[in-house]
Amino acid sequence: MMRAALALARRSLGRTWPNPAVGCVIVRDGQVVGRGRTQDGGRPHAEAIALAEAGEAARGAVVYVTLEPCSHFGKSPPCADALVRAGVARVVSAMEDPYPAVNGRGHARLREAGVVVDVGEGAAEAAEINAGFLMHVRSGRPLVHLKLATSVDGRIATASGNSKWITGEAARAAGHRLRATHDAILIGIGTALADDPDLGCRLPGLAAYSPVRVVLDSRARLSPDSKLARTAERRPVWLVCTAKAPAERREALTAKGVEVMEVHAGPDGRVDVSSAIVALGRRGIMQLLVEGGGEAAAAFLKAGLVDRLSVFRGGRLLGADSRSAVAALGLEKLDFAPRFTLVSSRIAGSDTLESWAVAP
Repeated sequence: MMRAALALARRSLGRTWPNPAVGCVIVRDGQVVGRGRTQDGGRPHAEAIALAEAGEAARGAVVYVTLEPCSHFGKSPPCADALVRAGVARVVSAMEDPYPAVNGRGHARLREAGVVVDVGEGAAEAAEINAGFLMHVRSGRPLVHLKLATSVDGRIATASGNSKWITGEAARAAGHRLRATHDAILIGIGTALADDPDLGCRLPGLAAYSPVRVVLDSRARLSPDSKLARTAERRPVWLVCTAKAPAERREALTAKGVEVMEVHAGPDGRVDVSSAIVALGRRGIMQLLVEGGGEAAAAFLKAGLVDRLSVFRGGRLLGADSRSAVAALGLEKLDFAPRFTLVSSRIAGSDTLESWAVAP
């Protein structure tokens, strides 16, 4: 039953920010009587959906939930109180919610009302599902997931800039599914100018779950006629610039519906990615997918801000005169290189997908 609840939680990834993605299953007499997941935008909560489906069958039932039920009044009433009123007998919770307004109080409220509470089943998977939420609560910033689509030798384009397509259809579909599970997707202005991307999720049935689109653009060079600007009123586009961005460029983009966010510049005059991450965290972004290009990838790696790494590797060799997936890092010693631990590797059509986590 906890596995079923975890599966429900995964379905909400990328759709609930700034709230966590939670799944809930209610069981009575061996039968599932209610299911729920956190709805788009973060409300209603998973427990409320499951309780509404269960109705009177929730009385005396066992509730499996992937995160501690909330105990505070926010934009929704406390789920812990709702479970008590429904008369559930037992709550199996995967993990405690570290959010300061909860942080054990939900479990305590249930126990005070005589509900049996067990914590820990499915904890590791629950923590991975909500790694972005946990990062946001503990550090105020989103979890950063860098995605690379490269040749065997780690290149993303020929010397002339041609890159379509290094990886095949199956790998590209997997990349779009990755977009759908993140709150925001980020590129640098170089990629925006070179490719004029849309950055949506182009899979059947998932277009509506495309993430917020973010462009690092210190001088606001993004064209008001770009695909991003032309679609900004339908799907959010946030442009992160510095004080050097001319007012007339900002105004032209704002008129198209692009939201312009000014942050500090780094020593090189470009957007300081650490400041950008703080700004995105303040807006509630919990999971950020960085897609391109090499300069953006290098900036996040040099700042020590990459938490996850997905590498789609196609069966081509492009050579030293082609463009690297990661721009110069300025490393003098191997000991200073960012380190990651392999989590999984699988075949994606004729390509491979490697998933890595930052080494502890």
